[in-house]
Amino acid sequence: MFKRKKAVGLTRRRALYGYLFILPFILGFLLFMIRPLGQSLRMSFCEVVISNQGFELNNNQMANYKRAFLVDPEFNRMLVESIEQMFFRSLATIVFSFFVALILNQKFKGRTLARSIFFLTVILSSGVLVGLEYNNALMNQLKETIEKSGNANTITQVLEDILVTNTGGVNGVSGKVFKVLFEIIDSIYEVAMASGIQIIIFLSGLQNISPSMYEAADMEGCTKWESLWKITVPMVSPLMLVCWIYTIVDFFMKTDNKIMEKINTQMVIQLNYGYSSALAWIYFAVCILLIGLSSLIISKVVYNYD
Repeated sequence: MFKRKKAVGLTRRRALYGYLFILPFILGFLLFMIRPLGQSLRMSFCEVVISNQGFELNNNQMANYKRAFLVDPEFNRMLVESIEQMFFRSLATIVFSFFVALILNQKFKGRTLARSIFFLTVILSSGVLVGLEYNNALMNQLKETIEKSGNANTITQVLEDILVTNTGGVNGVSGKVFKVLFEIIDSIYEVAMASGIQIIIFLSGLQNISPSMYEAADMEGCTKWESLWKITVPMVSPLMLVCWIYTIVDFFMKTDNKIMEKINTQMVIQLNYGYSSALAWIYFAVCILLIGLSSLIISKVVYNYD
């Protein structure tokens, strides 16, 4: 009985520490985000007329949402393509970051340097440096030169032409599957740049696994492959859910996202605040829906332990 009360007290204390940790974010959200969000939601149901005295909101009910789904020739296609690309890119990011974390968790010379190099992707993919990269004419010209020289007569290009374009598939595997695989290979730079935080999360989870579990598995005759699937993957599975949600949000918030570019164009260039607000709220609702479905599915296979 005493041990149970002590465990409950420890759980409540940890929960209190967690709430205290996120308290600055909660206060900042309530003080600075609630009002703009409410105003944006209101604008999505209105036609915003801008004048010298400010702006006027004329209620047009669901006209902006109807325009997005029924009139705009690009939005539906861009939304479907974005969701499809998000799924495969996020899956590749999770797999890549997990196996990189497995490698970095091993003992070898220069391990600290290797971890630092992979964490540099977090700094290099930050908003300031990404902006410098996109706004720098020299960097853009260099990137175009590399892409032109690298995509010509490469092995991957030849394989893609053989497996996707010419044959359409091999041994019952459709050409679309190969096309997705080659798209992931071509975007390995973006995958690596988006894996920094996930690698750190997986690495922290791997370091919390007790070595005695692997010792017991070795004594029972388990191979390294069996230990990976019977011990490592179940023990870090809760972190996979965290990394998956983070990856989804990170993908949808990228500055080179086509839908984000469309929203910014409607708001900044065309000054169509009502329609851009509707697009933003649709995009937000899709993101929340995907996070909810992913959490529901992944939580069914997550191994929970005390």
